[in-house]
Amino acid sequence: MSDIGLLASFIAGALSFVSPCILPLIPAYISYISGISVKELALQDKAPVFKRKTIIASLFFIAGFSIIFIGMGATVTTFGKLISSHITALRRVAGIVIVIFGLHIAGWVRLNPLYSEKRFRIKKISPTLFGSFVMGLAFAFGWTPCVGPILASILTYAATQETVMKGIQLLSVYSLGLGVPFFLTGIATGSFLKFFKKIRNYLHLIEIISGIFLIIIGGMLIFRGSLSFIF
Repeated sequence: MSDIGLLASFIAGALSFVSPCILPLIPAYISYISGISVKELALQDKAPVFKRKTIIASLFFIAGFSIIFIGMGATVTTFGKLISSHITALRRVAGIVIVIFGLHIAGWVRLNPLYSEKRFRIKKISPTLFGSFVMGLAFAFGWTPCVGPILASILTYAATQETVMKGIQLLSVYSLGLGVPFFLTGIATGSFLKFFKKIRNYLHLIEIISGIFLIIIGGMLIFRGSLSFIF
């Protein structure tokens, strides 16, 4: 697996964070796991106690969804290894699937099954570190219409890897791409709220960019069988 594949996974994670299904919910997620109201979060840059509490809760939340995503990566790569003798065909099929997901995210093709949320419903968890971790686990299964195709695309690519470790690496980097901006938001939630006010008018453009990104990745797999020829 090339470094380009890892870079693509990191970018996919970052695009998941800024997707219209996730970005508007970030303040609510942080408020939920930290037990601090959104109003207090807006002022937390000036309150070290709030900041420390939010950062630690965010780390446990990130650990929760990372474990699930990495487990998914290991699982799909194990499956891919079972048909490794057809790896070239598998990569081309994976490319086609990723292109379809890209067309869906960009809004150019409508895939109705991807418009229905699939999420574990859990009762409100008290704002503890364990509660934040469990919330992260639940978040990982929230296959929302925007994030689902991006994550599924990385999982599809992971299925084409030669070893389970490479699949784990891909999903670890994807989790990092999603987790880093979330962690930065925990450090400076007030700044994030200001940022969101500026970017919310461009959420549809972000969808289109995300879709084009996946279409390019899928096209590379279809026509070249890998991502290693970019540079």
